[in-house]
Amino acid sequence: METEALKEKVIACLQTIFDPEIPVSIYELGLIYEIEILPINNVQIVMTLTAPSCPAAQSLPIEVDQKLREVEGVNDVHVSVTWTPAWDKSRMSETAQLELGML
Repeated sequence: METEALKEKVIACLQTIFDPEIPVSIYELGLIYEIEILPINNVQIVMTLTAPSCPAAQSLPIEVDQKLREVEGVNDVHVSVTWTPAWDKSRMSETAQLELGML
């Protein structure tokens, strides 16, 4: 499978995963910092959470890993969480801001 096509499938999958406290996908919230398709269709995700004390700190990265493994064409998944740079509202997409009434 082509790298770009797989990346689009990965993004589509990420758009189905929602922050449990905010009814917006983690992709639209800007929690996904990096999506890299490595050789043999291994997927590497660098993500953050809205705050280090986020109740989903343990469950959300696991959910991302599990759901991405179900995407057709994905061989392996590695999810890492970073706090640098810290997440802030400016990372949200216009769609997310509209959904949350911020525009």
